[in-house]
Order: sequence, then C-alpha cells, then structure tokens
Amino acid sequence: MHFETHTLRAPYSDSIESIFHFKGFQPDHSIERVVPTGHVFLLFELDGMQRNTFDNETLEPNAAFNSAWMSGMHRNYISISAHPDSEMFVIQFKAHGAFPYLHEPIHKYTDRVVPGDQCFGGELIELREKLLAADTSQSKFAVADTWLESKYRSELEPPSELAQTIARLREQPELRFADIVHEFNGTQKKLIDQFKKFVGLTPKTYQRIIRFNEILARIQQDQFVSWADIANLCGYSDQSHFIREFRHFSGFNPEEFIRHGFNEDDPNFFPLDRDG
Repeated sequence: MHFETHTLRAPYSDSIESIFHFKGFQPDHSIERVVPTGHVFLLFELDGMQRNTFDNETLEPNAAFNSAWMSGMHRNYISISAHPDSEMFVIQFKAHGAFPYLHEPIHKYTDRVVPGDQCFGGELIELREKLLAADTSQSKFAVADTWLESKYRSELEPPSELAQTIARLREQPELRFADIVHEFNGTQKKLIDQFKKFVGLTPKTYQRIIRFNEILARIQQDQFVSWADIANLCGYSDQSHFIREFRHFSGFNPEEFIRHGFNEDDPNFFPLDRDG
C-alpha cells in the first residue's frame, strides 16, 4: 500500500493533527468498527467507490457517501465499510482545530457523518476534483494547503485557556474532572460552552474519550494485560466503571476485545467480519 503523510507548518500544525493520502489498501474485511478519537475528519474518496455506514446492532447499511464527507465528533463507535484497492485523502483536525476553518459551532456536527455538499459551503466536492487532478501525493498536499489557507481565520482560534485545558486533558486524561474545572480560568458553564463551540463535545465527554484511547494505547500488542492495573492507572473509580466505559466506546468488554485480537490491530479500527 502507498501511504504518505504531509509535513504541516504553522499555523496549520496548531489546528490540524495530520493530512495523509493512501492507495492500494487491501483490507481482509468489509465492515469495521471505528471508535471515537476526539477528532473531526474530512474524507475524500479518490477511487469512485461508495462508502457506507451501518447500524451498529444489525450491521445493515443506513447511509451512503460518495466523493467527500465530514465526520464530526462522535460520542460512540460507528460502523463503516472497508474496500479493496481503495484510495483516500484525509484531513484530521485536532480537537479544537476545525472551527477556524468551518466557521460555525462544531457541536452542530456532533455524532454525524455529513455529505460534502452539506458542509463547508459545498466546497469539499470541488476540492475533491482538484485532488483527483493532482497526480502525486505531494501535489495533492499542495492543493489541500491552498484550500486550507483560503478557509483559515486566525480570529476564530480558540481562547488560550481552552487550548491549555485541552492540552492538559490529553497529557493527563486520568485527572479528576473537578480539578480540570478548578484550574480553568472561568466558570464551569463557560468551559462547557467553549467546548461545545470549539470541540463539539462537553469537556467531560472529551475526557472520557481521551482516557479510553489511553487504554487502547496501553494494551496495544500487550499479551499480558492487567485490567485492574489499567483501570487504576487511567483514573477509573473501580473495575466495573472501567468495563462499562470500555464497552460504551468499543462495543466489547475488555476480555472479548483481547480474544478477538483487536489489540493487535489499528488502535481505532476493528474488523467485524474478518472471517466473513
């Protein structure tokens, strides 16, 4: 598989987590579960194949997406299609990073996957055509740079105290939420309002997602997992609380997760029909 990532420069490196292009992807499954990561994504298919989302319980298709779409902040896992010989271009925003480009509150898109003609003024469809016309990964990155520069508004960057709180949560997701509120330079209501506007989630939900992703990082490739130790290190009140949270965000209890070998897969994408 061909895979390239873009080297980001300021100020875009402050708001964008990554930009990457891949082609020739050959999955061994057709449906995969995606757990929330605390990011907003812009996705462009460059292979002409339709993508689907699925009902999490029945795995029946419930929506179809072509050309380009945005995946907002998600509070739960979603189920999506995987395709052989696929080619995609992806822009991944940091937790607070989409607002200076989208120019509207991020909570409007929470728990949604939105077709490209229904966000960013429909510009994602035109951007996809330009990405298609660019013949190398580097030229595609240049196209994305030009578009992002045209959309970026520095005056829409989040307040510094919000950015500092988000950074603190990412560095220490096990912190008590009350301590986070206490350290914030403002009221709890102000913190919640700013999170909804710039991140799309409440601060508590964001912390839960970051903490869950910390668990995934700890158990990745680890064949000897002490769930009690992980629960304690990640700040859960007890092991039952930890198990409830794990099931909420992944759809599996921890033992099922290991039994299926998901700790050996990509940390955020888990095949649901590998044997199907």
